[in-house]
Amino acid sequence: MVNSTAHQLANGRLVSLDVMRGMIMILLCGESCMLYEAIRHIDPAQPMGGLINQFFHHPWHGLRFWDLVQPAFMFMAGAAMYISYSRKLAKGQSWASNLKHVLLRSLKLFICGVALHCVYAGKPVWELWNVLTQLAFTTIVAYLIIQKSYTWQFAFTIGLLLLTEVLYRTVLMPGFEQPFVEGKNFGSYIDILLMGKINNDGWVTINCIPTAAHTIWGVLAGKLLVSNQTIAYKIKALVIAGIIALIIGFGMDAAGITPIIKRISTSSFAFASVGWVLLILAAVYWLVDVKQNTKYAWIFTVVGMNAIFIYLFFETVGMQWVNGRVAIFTGDMLRLLLNAPAGIAALVSALATLMAEWGLCYWLYKRNIFFKL
Repeated sequence: MVNSTAHQLANGRLVSLDVMRGMIMILLCGESCMLYEAIRHIDPAQPMGGLINQFFHHPWHGLRFWDLVQPAFMFMAGAAMYISYSRKLAKGQSWASNLKHVLLRSLKLFICGVALHCVYAGKPVWELWNVLTQLAFTTIVAYLIIQKSYTWQFAFTIGLLLLTEVLYRTVLMPGFEQPFVEGKNFGSYIDILLMGKINNDGWVTINCIPTAAHTIWGVLAGKLLVSNQTIAYKIKALVIAGIIALIIGFGMDAAGITPIIKRISTSSFAFASVGWVLLILAAVYWLVDVKQNTKYAWIFTVVGMNAIFIYLFFETVGMQWVNGRVAIFTGDMLRLLLNAPAGIAALVSALATLMAEWGLCYWLYKRNIFFKL
């Protein structure tokens, strides 16, 4: 497997992107396996000194580690899209000829996102809060301007964030006139129009507008990483951009301009989250592609190269069937034979399920089976 990673490096593939994408998917897989819930319930009063709370979304105003996962997912999708696009250009394929593929892929993402909510509900529903429905929109927006300059694309993202600010602050409908209050904001009003309901946890469909900035910023990062700039320049650019984004995001929050709220993807959240994502990408790029510390990279790449497949798998078959079946022969068996505490049994079951789903990705990787939308 290490040789496979080395082969990818030799062929100019940015292994760091596969590693980072794999890290994101393993984290999400851990959530679907109920790993973080299991850890938290071992000591409900003060689980891991409060550290495990970082693996759950902030209830509203604030930022936790888990709030970075979705922006990173969108960001990496943008980076991968640009790299794929640049390779197609090198083979003589035009922007227009590739547009049909992008539109079809976005349609598939949208359908999968809507279908997942039907699976969650156990019945047909019309809900647009899933990350895949959001990605369907952001992918199209990012591709439509993929040929523009760095400056043009960055300015466009600022426009998206300003549009979001204006909509939330100026379109004040009865019952939805509080821009940054859960369930009382413009995003919730739009959800009433689109779906006839609002999300109980405060998520809104029009997050797709500000989070399109994450996908476009990912495009810019991908463009930078495959450019002819020096390695030092690339890392410096990622780090400086990340620090500036953090200053802007947390500065807006501290100054009382716009609070950092992940559930409605405020502009301050967009900046703060991408700041951390950029710094993480710079670190992974330096470790994997520059220093070539690839001994354990395969652990992540086997998942990262089948990202959409494993996401759909653990959100459907995994949560509906695999979690429970694995628990029978792991945690439940421990309780039966060794009288293990319920919390420990749940943790063992979650870890076993995570390993099983990772093993599925490994099995597919070894057979060169990669599912693409």
